[in-house]
Amino acid sequence: MAWQGWPAPWQWVAGCWLLLVLVLVLLVSPRGCRARRGLRGLLMAHSQRLLFRIGYSLYTRTWLGYLFYRQQLRRARNRYPKGHSKTQPRLFNGVKVLPIPVLSDNYSYLIIDTQAQLAVAVDPSDPRAVQASIEKEGVTLVAILCTHKHWDGRPRHGIQYLLSPAPLFPSPLCHQDVVSVGRLQIRALATPGHTQGHLVYLLDGEPYKGPSCLFSGDLLFLSGCGRTFEGNAETMLSSLDTVLGLGDDTLLWPGHEYAEENLGFAGVVEPENLARERKMQWVQRQRLERKGTCPSTLGEERSYNPFLRTHCLALQEALGPGPGPTGDDDCSRAQLLEELRRLKDMHKSK
Repeated sequence: MAWQGWPAPWQWVAGCWLLLVLVLVLLVSPRGCRARRGLRGLLMAHSQRLLFRIGYSLYTRTWLGYLFYRQQLRRARNRYPKGHSKTQPRLFNGVKVLPIPVLSDNYSYLIIDTQAQLAVAVDPSDPRAVQASIEKEGVTLVAILCTHKHWDGRPRHGIQYLLSPAPLFPSPLCHQDVVSVGRLQIRALATPGHTQGHLVYLLDGEPYKGPSCLFSGDLLFLSGCGRTFEGNAETMLSSLDTVLGLGDDTLLWPGHEYAEENLGFAGVVEPENLARERKMQWVQRQRLERKGTCPSTLGEERSYNPFLRTHCLALQEALGPGPGPTGDDDCSRAQLLEELRRLKDMHKSK
């Protein structure tokens, strides 16, 4: 099905040639890294423009996206041979969650039943790093879960690399489907917005008498949320509300290390939020030592993540358009979420 609003064929051709020229220039430029970051920021800030639409389609649907991902992977392995951040596993009564830093700021995860020595991998963006962790832990990989279709969320070559003998589920998981591995009970929740088919995974804490764990992919980050690439503000709001319905003690394991930048933006829109200030001080201490910042809890996120606070009167008064013409609160919150996203894309951000 075509995406409504796609440009005419001649615009596709012209845009594709322009994008190809830009990619080639960036690949051969000695300052390619800085140029790529600048180009990426430009495209994201103007996400509704023709060039972005074409570039996004090429990235997600063609070999150009794969080549870009492979280049990212090579550069990250050279720059961060031991990973971009120092991480610590969490152990809960025989269940271990191991964050694996990959690419320049991504996280993959191993969820391990330590008694059965069985593991589930989430978003194995760098199969070499994930395989090394599997061997170090001495576990058997029995399932691979991917949150979304982007190359850093569902790298096809990575799945193939890790596939034998781990079975990938033969058909896509749907909302509320449950994956059972040993004592691990993992529920898939449909959360469209970043992509149409985005899923998050909730590890039920009841079987091991510990906190539940949310593997949020690119839906939700510490003090942030993902860009709405294939949906609208209403869709993203509904997905965020799905997460808000989970318990405050649920641990949040996001797909990226964006904490410091996200908290900086949160300080712009809510400068007097003391919970944000305390969290920012802790995050800055962590990042000075290149330590990871995950997990947080959903209870914490409610207190300082502006994308989860669209119901807050102070934020609505500062940024929101006011109630919709019919007094629809969800309409007002969606408009506020859209404005937050616009401001975040203009902010110096990931």
